[in-house]
Amino acid sequence: MDVERTRVRRRFLPGIAMLTALVAGATGCTSGSGIGSPGDQKNGGSTAAPAQPGKYRSLPQPCKAVDGKRLRAMLPASDSLTTEQREQLYAGTAEASYDADRHVGCRWNAQTPEATLLLSVTFERVVSYDRAAASDDDKARQVYVRRLTDAHLPFPGPTASPAPAAGAPASSAPAASAPPAAATSPAPGTGPAAGTGPAPGAPEAPASSAPPSPTASPELGSRVLEGLGSEGFLDDKLGAAGATAAQARTVRIVFRTSNVIVTVEYSVQPSGPGRVPPATETQDKARQLAEALAERFNE
Repeated sequence: MDVERTRVRRRFLPGIAMLTALVAGATGCTSGSGIGSPGDQKNGGSTAAPAQPGKYRSLPQPCKAVDGKRLRAMLPASDSLTTEQREQLYAGTAEASYDADRHVGCRWNAQTPEATLLLSVTFERVVSYDRAAASDDDKARQVYVRRLTDAHLPFPGPTASPAPAAGAPASSAPAASAPPAAATSPAPGTGPAAGTGPAPGAPEAPASSAPPSPTASPELGSRVLEGLGSEGFLDDKLGAAGATAAQARTVRIVFRTSNVIVTVEYSVQPSGPGRVPPATETQDKARQLAEALAERFNE
C-alpha cells in the first residue's frame, strides 16, 4: 500500500508544481510589482523632466562691455586730464565679485567744470537650484519683478483700463450730476449783450492758459520700456535741491534677457546750484547704452 501511494504522489506532484508556478507568474504580471509592469510605467511617467538650463552660462566683462565712443559721450573728460588719466577714467573700476559667472559690475566717474558724472553697469546671471520647480528664466523673471516692484512701477500683466483724459469724468455719471447750464451761462436777457464785455462790477474771467508748445520736450518719468531685452523698465529720480548743491538726476535702467539681469545707472549732478539735468538727454544716453548691451547679448 505504501509503495502504491508513493507512485501516485510521484505522478501528480510535477503537474501541481508546474500549475503553481504558472499561477504565481500570472499574479506577478498583474500585480504591478514586476519590472516593466504597467504600474512602473505609470509611476515613472508622473515625474516631470527638469527644465533646461538658461541661455547664458557665463557673463561678459562689464568694464569692456561699453565701447569707448559711447563712454566718451556719456563721460566727457576734462581738458586738464593727462593721457594716462583719461585712459584710467575710461578703463573703469571693476566691482568686487566672488563669482564672475554669477555677478559682475563696473563703475566710471568723470569730473568736469560743468558737472559730476557717474556710470555703472552690472550683470547678474540667475540660476534655479530646483529646475523641476522653476527654470532659470523663471527665477530671473522673479528677480526682475522684485526690482520692478521696488521701483513702484506697475506689475507686468494684462493692460489696465486707460485712465481718463484730463478734464474728462472718471466714470460715466448721470446727467443730473453735472452742473446745470444756468450755473455756467446766464439766462437769455439777464446778462450783458454779446460783445459788450462783462457787467459793471463783475470780475473779469481768468484768461485760459495757453497750450504747451508742440516742440517743447516733455519730462519723461519712470516707466516700463518696450522692446528692451525680454522686459525692462526705466527709473528716473531727481535729488533734492540744496542751498549749495545742485539737483542730481539718476536714471536707472533694468532689463532681463533670458536668465541675465542687466542694470545701467547714469547720474548727472551739475556743479552749480539752481541747475537741473534735462530728463530727455540723460534718459536717452542711458537707454542707448542699455540697447547696445541688449544687442551684445543677442550676438
